[in-house]
Amino acid sequence: MFVTSKPAIVTCAFLSVASSLVSTGASAVTVEVAKKCDLLVAKAFPPREPGNPAAGSAKGTAQDQRSYFSKCVANGGNMDGGADKDTK
Repeated sequence: MFVTSKPAIVTCAFLSVASSLVSTGASAVTVEVAKKCDLLVAKAFPPREPGNPAAGSAKGTAQDQRSYFSKCVANGGNMDGGADKDTK
């Protein structure tokens, strides 16, 4: 038989409720936004050789693609035009 004390059970219950109420402030990216941004990145940075993603991009670098994707996600999947103005 297990011997438990009432204050320990109350403390555990309080901590579990308190931890569930604390918000982290970060929101998850929805699948729709991620897919839309992935398509926009593919459109803005076409591959050097179609069908061969290892060949690299015809425009910009991998860092440019990551920053474009992050910007797209931050805007909720709404980008105002083509690729970034500062792409090389």
